Amino acid sequence: MKIRVLLLSAASALALLPHVALASAEAGSAGDRDIVVTAQGLEQTVDATATPVIILSGDDLAHRRQATLGDTLAGQPGINFDNFGGGASRPVIRGQTSPRVQALSDGANVQDASAISPDHAVTTEPLLLRGIEVLRGPSALLYGGGAIGGAINLLDDKVPTAIPEGGISGVAEGRLGTADKERSLVGGLTAGGGSFAFHLEGVHRGSEDYRIPKKFGERRVPGSYNDTSTFTVGGSWIGSDGYLGVAYTRQRSEYGLPGHSHEYESCHPHKNSLHCGGHDHNHGVDDHNHDLAHDHDEVPFVKLRSDRFDIRSEYRDPLPGFEKMRFRMAFTDYEHDEIEHDEVGTTFKNKAHDIRFELTHKPIAGLRGVFGIQHSNSAFSAVGKEAFLPKSETSNTALFLMETLRAGPVRFEIAARHEWQTVETTLNRKVSRRPFSISGAAVWDINSDYSLALSLARSQRAPNVQELYARGVHLATNTYELGTATLGKETGKSIDLTFRKTAGATTFTIGAYHQDFDNYIFADTLDRFEDFRLIRYTAADAKFTGIDGELRRQLTPDFGVSVFGDYVRAKLKGGLGNLPRIPAGRLGARADGKWGPLSADLEYYHVFEQGKIAAFETRTSGYDMLNATLAYKLELGRKANAELFVRGTNLANELAYNHASFIKNASPLRGRSFVLGLRTGF
Repeated sequence: MKIRVLLLSAASALALLPHVALASAEAGSAGDRDIVVTAQGLEQTVDATATPVIILSGDDLAHRRQATLGDTLAGQPGINFDNFGGGASRPVIRGQTSPRVQALSDGANVQDASAISPDHAVTTEPLLLRGIEVLRGPSALLYGGGAIGGAINLLDDKVPTAIPEGGISGVAEGRLGTADKERSLVGGLTAGGGSFAFHLEGVHRGSEDYRIPKKFGERRVPGSYNDTSTFTVGGSWIGSDGYLGVAYTRQRSEYGLPGHSHEYESCHPHKNSLHCGGHDHNHGVDDHNHDLAHDHDEVPFVKLRSDRFDIRSEYRDPLPGFEKMRFRMAFTDYEHDEIEHDEVGTTFKNKAHDIRFELTHKPIAGLRGVFGIQHSNSAFSAVGKEAFLPKSETSNTALFLMETLRAGPVRFEIAARHEWQTVETTLNRKVSRRPFSISGAAVWDINSDYSLALSLARSQRAPNVQELYARGVHLATNTYELGTATLGKETGKSIDLTFRKTAGATTFTIGAYHQDFDNYIFADTLDRFEDFRLIRYTAADAKFTGIDGELRRQLTPDFGVSVFGDYVRAKLKGGLGNLPRIPAGRLGARADGKWGPLSADLEYYHVFEQGKIAAFETRTSGYDMLNATLAYKLELGRKANAELFVRGTNLANELAYNHASFIKNASPLRGRSFVLGLRTGF
């Protein structure tokens, strides 16, 4: 398809703090070899990990940040998203999303309701993050069954870990967007002296329904607006060997629910079939031009409230024989109302805590490792006319261990985690499971430039309350959901092969993987009436096979080009069909350069048609995506600087549908959009 290249003017965004100046870990720049992956138990560098790790930070993160976590990460190799308008989107890693992708806040669970439904937002604020680490495959094993598909570690500065140089540092940013009329203000300040530091930060964002290509039939997606405010205050005692700090984060958000319809409220199941009142029972076909002509005030919306306390501590040489102690504790009081016509239809609540303690021991006979304990508890409830889940309490306790041993050019790694999980409900039912996961890996440093890593893992996950006990209409996703109380543990056996070149003008990271699941739990569509589906959570044997990676060539010291792509094939074993909502393959290229204070990048990728579909799904057409950034940096003194940037996305104004989304036809991706930002730091 012909791509219309547009001329842009702008400038590159500034790193969140002076010490943050990292690019994507898979871009292959020379400095990337020294980036430490904090989510790994031993804080290994990117090149030392057994499976590919993506780190998004610095200018690259500042340019790509969106209102939601899924939108921010979308386009990285192996990462897609299941967008739900402008207010909610979850990352999809190698074809899998919640509850198999775990979001972490500096190692502690992000506790919200996003694992229950794609219309529930992940309660993080990308504009306040200084970095994002994405672990794929067995590298996420230490975080349990909720990370069987991957883990996303969100790095922030809410708890200070060092006294700023000169006693004070800060950052401020303003953003304007065209497609959704975004207006955002960001500010952060850290001050300290002696042994104490104080941090204050906040964001206020307002956006309207976003614009889409006019050939869709509507110019904007009704209910795709998003208004969010986030405020954090934190403080730490900081010594020569570590720190102890606490932070409070308050988030308030209101966003619309595109595609939400009450036309199917009367639908109910008769065994494995749907009965929808007097409608003829004909299986409809998705219509890209179906009527979305709703008034803004008539679209249901979510009103979200989240209050979270974090306690964090790290100390070096805490005890004889130990290198480091790491402690994380989080308490969250989460609630959101789904509102229509000024009336609360359903209220979701989650009061949760998560405690994680790690000790890294010094080498013993060549072995260096980390072990620890984690405990989490979640009291979840849904009250109202769409309460398709019973009130429940989920408790999980885990022990974990990771050890490494170097023998010449090969480093060996073994990790294990054992969990005790209990789910109790008001249905007078109690289910206990004991998942056990173990992995082994070998990383061979072929020479100073190349490495080859092989990982084998056996991971288990216990079913969650939704998969066990869901029963009722869920209009946000246009489904009637049925759980299966007899579901057992899901077991995945995986093999990952990662080939890297980390030095020289040409660098690359390529990962190939295969996952074989016994009792893979998924939402199986049993029947369909028009856009409404009857789904049951069931288990069947399945397999995922794929490849992802990026190759970069530095043509001059200031100019480089990359090619990147990913593909995953996911299907049920025994010829039973394909798994639903699996993203299509992608292939793209990127060019970037710096000329003094000016920097720019141009990115193009093609998303292929997804024709390998599950029962009752429809094909999703492929599309082309063209994005670009132009930036200019201003030096304002020894410590202060500013950057002006503009990023354009979907420059060709393609009408694009996301196959991973539950509401792909009601909520296409944004049309042509520009975000202009000015960011200062001191």
